[in-house]
Amino acid sequence: MAIDQTSARAGRTLLVLGILAFVGLVISFALPKPAERLYPERIPVRFWHMWTAEWKAVVDDIADRFNKSQDKYEVIALSIPPSGGETKFVLAVAGGDPPDVMAQWNPVIPSWVDSGLLQPLDEMMPPAQWRQLHSDMYPIARKIGMYKDHLYGVTVGLDLWACYYRPDDLRAAGVPDDRLPPTLEELFALGARLDRFDDHKNLTHLGFLPEGYLHTTPLFGNGFYDWESGKLTIYTPDNLRALQTLADAYQRLGFDNVSRFQAGIDQSSFSAGWPFISGHYSICVDGQWRVEQLAQYAPNLQYKTAPLPAPTGGRPLASFAGGNFMIIPKGARCPAGAWEFVKFWSGIENPERAAELYTKGGWLPLMPAITNAPAYQAYLKKYPQFKTFVDMLPSENIQTTPPVPYTIYLTDRVSVCGDLAMRGLQTCEEALRGLEKEIAQEQARRKEFGYAD
Repeated sequence: MAIDQTSARAGRTLLVLGILAFVGLVISFALPKPAERLYPERIPVRFWHMWTAEWKAVVDDIADRFNKSQDKYEVIALSIPPSGGETKFVLAVAGGDPPDVMAQWNPVIPSWVDSGLLQPLDEMMPPAQWRQLHSDMYPIARKIGMYKDHLYGVTVGLDLWACYYRPDDLRAAGVPDDRLPPTLEELFALGARLDRFDDHKNLTHLGFLPEGYLHTTPLFGNGFYDWESGKLTIYTPDNLRALQTLADAYQRLGFDNVSRFQAGIDQSSFSAGWPFISGHYSICVDGQWRVEQLAQYAPNLQYKTAPLPAPTGGRPLASFAGGNFMIIPKGARCPAGAWEFVKFWSGIENPERAAELYTKGGWLPLMPAITNAPAYQAYLKKYPQFKTFVDMLPSENIQTTPPVPYTIYLTDRVSVCGDLAMRGLQTCEEALRGLEKEIAQEQARRKEFGYAD
């Protein structure tokens, strides 16, 4: 039976790879063409990324700076559509014509490593250099790039969530020193005093509400993954407490009431339409990129940033993070040139030079040597509210998506679990037990099909 299952898996793998290779050849004709080469005598390094509009100009500038910094390689940057970008990458690798390096921000490393698509980057440097880099990186940078004791992604811009708040609103609620309360429970109580409703009890102004269940769990404990044991942690007292805290907040406000309120505003706006700018929120949780947005579209708005306070008995300086990271695929024609570009942008090779690159995109750095560089310190002086996010980076309590090959499935089910409890359709106990059962079933299905995890 074991031999038959192995043969069946091998047959399915060959069939899938054959299909992907064929489709890869077809889809390659639909990819946008790279820019004309400026250094045709050099070794080409094909670089794919998913930034567009003004962000594309920033990335093109970084590639141009790398090309001018040496005379051996030419990075040729190609912007591919974010929708379908992952599929194009997988098809390109399967078809034998991948890029040499790609920038990603989705949690793809575990599944792509298990599919044999990525090269371990720690093996591209001497062991002593890797040990030093591993020690130097901020804890969250290691978490995002590591899988099965190897480094597969080097961050070139961390994204971290913290509080934005309006001191005027706090003073109006009787908070004299413009500081957030010391505990999450007190912050919820303050938010309740800042909520506003119309005559029909419809929510018109929200005092405070966290980002969501996945983002909130680090405040209470490990979240959904124990990094020491390498195991998922679904039903735990900490996760149950986090879910109950959110469910209580939605029960007070009314889930449908919050949904209607949020449907009427553009929460994802990257211009003056962001609800915090327009005054729909007193306190909200968002990423560091909003600091530059506020400087551009609301330069006179009085606001402050701060870490989310921990609940009683919870974890200080806890948050959720993601970010942009660089990967090198199997089958890359020029992995050496790709690695040189990764070192250049990330700051592994020259932190002081790379510091300026991070400021171009409003990105959080890979390690303290970049933070302490003159260019980055000047950036913090220009945008003092950005410092809140930088000061949080050394914390061990910042979590990211669990590094499992079925991350997309897991995060989707976590979201559903949160919705069920916050809508009041299930008790928090029932919702979390249901999530635990679903994940166990998914793990069993994967083992049935021969996957290790």
